Amino acid sequence: MDWSQHSIAPMQLEARFGDRLVPAFRERPRSIWQMVLDAAAKNPDGEALVCGQIRLTWREAVARSAQIATGLQRQGLEQGDRIALLLGNRIEFPLLLFAAARLGLITVLLGTRQQKSEIAYVLNDCGAKFLVYEAALSDRLPDAHDVPQLARRIAVDDDTLLSQFSGLLDHPPLSATVDVGEEDTAMILYTSGTTGRPKGAMLAHCNIIHSAMIFVNCLGLAAADRSIAAVPLAHVTGVVANIMTMVACAGTLIIVAEFKAAEYLKIAARERITYTVMVPAMYNLCLLQPDFDAYDLSAWRIGGFGGAPMPVATIERLAVKIPGLKLVNCYGATETTSPTTIMPGELTARHIDSVGLPCPGATVVVMDEMGRELPRGEIGEIWIHGASVIKGYWNNLQATAESFTGGFWHSGDLGSIDADNFVRVFDRRKDMINRGGLKVFSAEVESVLAGHPGVVESAVIAKPCPVLGERVHAVIVTRGEVSAEAVRSWCAERLSDYKVPETVVLTLDPLPRNANGKVLKRQLREMLEQV
Repeated sequence: MDWSQHSIAPMQLEARFGDRLVPAFRERPRSIWQMVLDAAAKNPDGEALVCGQIRLTWREAVARSAQIATGLQRQGLEQGDRIALLLGNRIEFPLLLFAAARLGLITVLLGTRQQKSEIAYVLNDCGAKFLVYEAALSDRLPDAHDVPQLARRIAVDDDTLLSQFSGLLDHPPLSATVDVGEEDTAMILYTSGTTGRPKGAMLAHCNIIHSAMIFVNCLGLAAADRSIAAVPLAHVTGVVANIMTMVACAGTLIIVAEFKAAEYLKIAARERITYTVMVPAMYNLCLLQPDFDAYDLSAWRIGGFGGAPMPVATIERLAVKIPGLKLVNCYGATETTSPTTIMPGELTARHIDSVGLPCPGATVVVMDEMGRELPRGEIGEIWIHGASVIKGYWNNLQATAESFTGGFWHSGDLGSIDADNFVRVFDRRKDMINRGGLKVFSAEVESVLAGHPGVVESAVIAKPCPVLGERVHAVIVTRGEVSAEAVRSWCAERLSDYKVPETVVLTLDPLPRNANGKVLKRQLREMLEQV
């Protein structure tokens, strides 16, 4: 089974990044800025960006971005220069992305959870000349002598009279255009860095455009669609699945500073949202709101999710609460510019253990440790090829050589593909637990735990054992009164005995996460060793 039964725009084989041959959309914009201009031409008076009291049409978003581009150019920035953004979810974020794309600049996205030393490393590694930062995060900025190549810093403040950013708007738009190539790097997103130093994934204009068009085609998005950006915009999901996907369909992006379930429901109902992409825990937190039924969410038709399995209980509850909502599993990574597989919404409930079908033009294979393809149904490492796969890591030829083979990216995920082409992801290769020779995939245990009504989220890790090598340990974020025995009994009814967590830590605090929002299992292991 594949996406051929759906209405997908025509594709053709093209040479990409020198030695790759990939299927790509035949008709497409050639740069991010051109995609923005196309949105304005298609839907000039339609709402483009909504953030608090600010509402910009596509015509206004183009004009504002063009002004910012002039301001950046007057700061001495030239095509290929790196401009770093240390911003939360706010309207300046997409406007700066668009402006940078117009000039052929490379935008480097920094997470607001990153600390001073992490930020300094990224700025030095990419050689950023310019930094736009949120004034509230000024204490995170590295000292000038630690980032000698950084020529200028500009603060964004909610008080426009104090904001240095407003100075970028005091210029008429540029008349001259910059010749931006499709394979030119548009953005650098640094990978999570759960082991060693983070790597700067280079997302080209063609990668981003292809991925945004994949979402639009597979999900049937149009100018009437309205999305809430509730995940960090500096993450690949935020920047591609939210910002750029709304550009590709000329729809509306509603930006919220951070996800809070109660506020999210109010905005979703008021703005009549139709599409969003979140992690399963966010859906669960919405359902736990006591006044959930008071909100009219009938316009919400597509609920994308990824990063973790969606509990069957959540799917069933949402089907009752919002009958018109199709839940769509979207599996991908920074290196694949977001989507690799997408589950057709009508098939989610029947294939809950799968992350979906390979996206149009994507090739997904399962390989053994020797780099040989495994038969259908067998478990190995997932390798991914296609027009969304990046060309490599910034300033890191060794990491690029280690992670890419013939244009295929080695995901580090363990999974399988069945006879009907459905892809399953069981665990990160480094997170699999070996309990006396029996393999336990932490994602499977976490999925079962997520179905418990008192569990918000969980992380399952290996606990060293002198007898069995490793045992199953769970850190569980709870809501209300839940006991360790209760969750163990819940698992025992649904899992083989050797998969049931033998030790459990219950907490009301959120799990530790890195700048990209991924759970830091390494940190949990270190905490376990200290007990």
